[in-house]
Order: sequence, then structure tokens, then C-alpha cells
Amino acid sequence: MVLIGRRLSAEELAAVLADPTAVDTLLYGDLDDDEAEMPEPELDLDKSWHGIHYLLTGTAWKIGEGAGAAILGGDEIGQDGGYGPARLLDPDTVCAIATALDALDVETLRARFDPEAMAATDIYPGIWANGTEEFDGYLAPNFTELRRFYHAAAVNGQAVLLAIT
Repeated sequence: MVLIGRRLSAEELAAVLADPTAVDTLLYGDLDDDEAEMPEPELDLDKSWHGIHYLLTGTAWKIGEGAGAAILGGDEIGQDGGYGPARLLDPDTVCAIATALDALDVETLRARFDPEAMAATDIYPGIWANGTEEFDGYLAPNFTELRRFYHAAAVNGQAVLLAIT
């Protein structure tokens, strides 16, 4: 399971609100066209998404305000792709998340990193035994990418579409 995201222009947001089946095309491209390539996601947290969510919320699945909504927040939209439907975050929510993420830094998350608690809570993908190696080499760079993604979306007044695939 990996988390991908896409920033939506006002036109794309209107399209998915008018026709939720547009979500799949925006995230995955034209699956009926054998020659079409899947679009590159603008955000790809790989399997780090659950670990980052835990570091932002202190929980496995609860969604918080601000940064706590960055991974699992938003309203479900479109069809279930196997791990639940995609989620849509409106531009105002994106701005609130970006502001909250900008207030955090890697050192704050490092202080919250507890490999034993993450293992006991079954935080996916269950690789936390290596401790700081997993934080420095995996979680920290993906958190930085998450911050960049939300900052760019907020600056441009965009909505965000997230999916676990």
C-alpha cells in the first residue's frame, strides 16, 4: 500500500465534484488505453504514509485537525480502489494543513519517533525495528516531500486528491 497525491486546479476540482468517476483518470490516467502511461503522481509517499500519520497524530487511524489530516483526511470521493476511495481536500483545508505542516520540522517528528510504540500499534509497513535508520532514511525525506506538496498546493489555491493504492 502506497499513498499518492495530486494537486487539483479549480477546473479539475469542478470536474471531480461534477463527476466523481473523473478521480480515476486524474490519478491513474486512461486505464482503457493500453498505450497510455500512468501519470506520475505529484506526491508519492511510498509505504511511509502510515508512519508519518502516526508521527503527526500519535495514533494509527484517527484523523486530527491541521497536520493530522494530511494523510488520511478529506472526503471520500469516487470508487473504492481496493484500499478505500480516494479522498478530496478542499483548498481551505489544504491551506490549514500546509500551515500546520510548516510549523513542524523534522526534529519535532524525530522526538515523536518511537519504534517500539509504532511496532506495538502495528504501524504499516512494520519496519521500525531499525530505529533511527528508518527515520532518517525513510520517514524524514518523505515528510519533507509531504510539506513541499501541501505548501505548493496552498500557494496555488489548489485542492488535493489522495489515494492509497
